[in-house]
Amino acid sequence: MPASTPPRFNVLGVQVHAVDYATAISAILRAAHTQTPFASTALAVHGVMTGYHDPQQRARINALDLVTPDGQPVRWALAFLHGIRLADRVYGPFLMSQLCQHAAAQDIPVFLYGSGPQTLASLHRALKMRFPALRLVGARPSRFRIASDSEWQADVAALRDSGARLVFCGLGCPRQEAWVHAMRSEVNAALVAVGAAFPLWAGERRMAPAWMQRTGLEWFFRLATEPRRLAKRYLVYNPLFIDALVRQKLRRPTRCAPGVEPSAPPLRWS
Repeated sequence: MPASTPPRFNVLGVQVHAVDYATAISAILRAAHTQTPFASTALAVHGVMTGYHDPQQRARINALDLVTPDGQPVRWALAFLHGIRLADRVYGPFLMSQLCQHAAAQDIPVFLYGSGPQTLASLHRALKMRFPALRLVGARPSRFRIASDSEWQADVAALRDSGARLVFCGLGCPRQEAWVHAMRSEVNAALVAVGAAFPLWAGERRMAPAWMQRTGLEWFFRLATEPRRLAKRYLVYNPLFIDALVRQKLRRPTRCAPGVEPSAPPLRWS
């Protein structure tokens, strides 16, 4: 990212950009227009904790061009640790919606990668209803496993042949961060990992009320609606996140510059 972009700050070893929607959207669209390889993710507590516990995943995340504070707790962590007081988080589903609006207005071809065939079909219809001018040039569902070499090359070919300049990835954390990290060197496009945006905009999941999002209680809403799938994520990771933040604060960390992590081998999730 250019030097004018706000720097990254260390949150449990994961380097998060202190950005707002406007700055994030500008960086992503710039890459899309110039066909510059670019990988980004909107990271919530779960994503930070995957990097905290796994050095190779942390290296992949820290190698991305843009890591936005998706969850309110991550935004609050920037304030708690570094005094960075952002007006709002940069939430993956809202980021995707705003990017689609710009892509429709600027005729940027868009590709959708991830989720199942039914979700992708519903998402395609929903996006075309909201943004009739949006040029969707391709979609591929997840295989929900690591891709073979031939499968990976087929995915690369599909993205290149589509002419997409903006690619949304909805594989879920931590698979989507690994995917955009590995795919970045393969295509000249902006890759954006957007978490739960696919099933939300496809109408398969409900979004938390605005007041719960503002107060950081979205996790409780999601836990209540999907307890079996999300119990470990929230009941284990959330307390660990708070404990680790306090311990990092007591160590008086300095701001962490990009590029300090060792490289990690690509992990070709599909």
